[in-house]
Amino acid sequence: RETVFVREQHVPVELEWDGLDDQCLHMLAEDPQGNPIGTGRLLPDGHIGRMAVLKEWRGRGVGAGLLRALMKEGEKCGFRELVLAAQVQAMPFYEKAGFNAEGEVFDEAGIPHRNMVWRIP
Repeated sequence: RETVFVREQHVPVELEWDGLDDQCLHMLAEDPQGNPIGTGRLLPDGHIGRMAVLKEWRGRGVGAGLLRALMKEGEKCGFRELVLAAQVQAMPFYEKAGFNAEGEVFDEAGIPHRNMVWRIP
């Protein structure tokens, strides 16, 4: 997360480390050697967040696998819907997984975002 958000996207470190990690379910993707290459988390309220994949691994299904795993866990937890704040440039990725945009574009850490919802069938 630090590599993607803080170094690459220049998110202030104090915004990235929000103190909620100990309350979340975390998913970690690793390369064949066991090195971390992607992550995401599910908050206790049904929000998915902090989806990050290292640049050299993007477009190879890592993020899609992480998102599917988080969605499956959300279903197991009994949520009726899962919500996330997508960076606008990443919205097609989430739409492909079944998320729908809701509300207006807003700024988070200097990056345009839009809320997206997946209603669990």
